[in-house]
Amino acid sequence: MAQDTASETMGLFQETVLISGHIIDSLLLAKVLDIILMMGGTFDLEDVHIGKTREEPSRARIVIRTTSKELLDDILKAIQPHGASVEREADCRTADVPADGVFPDDFYATTHLPTHVRLNGQWVEVDRIEMDLGILVDERASVARAVPMGEVRRGDRIVVGREGVRVSPLQRPRERDIFGFMESQVSAERPHGHVIADIAARMRQMRDRYRRGQADSKVLLAGGPAIIHAGGREALAWLIEQGFVHLLFCGNALAAHDMEADLYGTSLGYGLTAGRAVPHGHEHHLRTINRIRSIGSIEAAVTSGVVKQGIMAACVRQGVPVVMAGTIRDDGPLPGVITDSVRAQSAMRAAVPGVGLALLVASTLHSVATGNLLPATVPTVCVDVNPSVPTKLADRGSFQAVGLVMDAASFLSEVARILGRSA
Repeated sequence: MAQDTASETMGLFQETVLISGHIIDSLLLAKVLDIILMMGGTFDLEDVHIGKTREEPSRARIVIRTTSKELLDDILKAIQPHGASVEREADCRTADVPADGVFPDDFYATTHLPTHVRLNGQWVEVDRIEMDLGILVDERASVARAVPMGEVRRGDRIVVGREGVRVSPLQRPRERDIFGFMESQVSAERPHGHVIADIAARMRQMRDRYRRGQADSKVLLAGGPAIIHAGGREALAWLIEQGFVHLLFCGNALAAHDMEADLYGTSLGYGLTAGRAVPHGHEHHLRTINRIRSIGSIEAAVTSGVVKQGIMAACVRQGVPVVMAGTIRDDGPLPGVITDSVRAQSAMRAAVPGVGLALLVASTLHSVATGNLLPATVPTVCVDVNPSVPTKLADRGSFQAVGLVMDAASFLSEVARILGRSA
């Protein structure tokens, strides 16, 4: 008896899927077969072709069998991010958005991997791909883009189900650096020297490409206030001044303590050079925020000479865009901090296009939020003294993230040293 998504034979439900590309050296075929078995299905391998050179792709045709349609659907969902697509050629199914800000039932939830949908018999790339969104399509124009739930409007057409959707897994790159094996294990006991050297080399390449006006050459840094507390402020400011960082995501705290360090020489009231808490130091970040609010903006504080050095001063002088997303615990906040989290997410999303490397340093919330916004094609480094942060980022699906368990100051100082900053 024919089924909506599969054929039923002798009590078994089955579907034929195709997988192609560098499926042997990237272990994709092994992953797909393992998932099928682990979830309780069986398979037959048909028409397997293995490429004889690094450039020649391999392909496999796999017949999956299960005892229920629900299990078959679950397996198809699980193997799709690894590049397995249903053999039957069919256009994607769409449904109307029933109300503003509400996806239709059975909407397709995106991954951050390159994705195509079949419209009018043609495969169309989904623009602005990002995890955990829907796919908005214009069938007349044959265009598709990923869209957040809150931005859809009644009558928009959204992809539902999995038919006519193709996900392309990342291929192992040719470069022999840390980004060639981006599913790195997180451990505080592994040496970091070669990893940081690879990161610095990639940042140098990005700066050269950025200066030539090439696409996807921006380096994004998302950071937390521990950068200031731990002593990484000068190194990060130097990296920005020298053109190695082109976009900054942070919260109220990083900016406030950075300027507190310039105005008072403290961070959270702790003397950065004295090495001890100073009298009434706990007030310094509040007085800093109040001073900047009285001036009107961080830019005005820098251009007027009130704030002379540091991360925010470097961003203003170099024209580096800063997106400051606030939290419920913020003091002030500073002018320019976006206190609406939905608006802040939209501002971060709007700034992401063109990013070719992301550094997520010492901020759990900003690291996870930024990682969720990035397509899988953007190499990402997550640095934190807490191993749960890079682990949490990987668990959320950002498997392109390299995790480093170390303090922010040591990481930034070593990167800057390799790139030419004198001690």
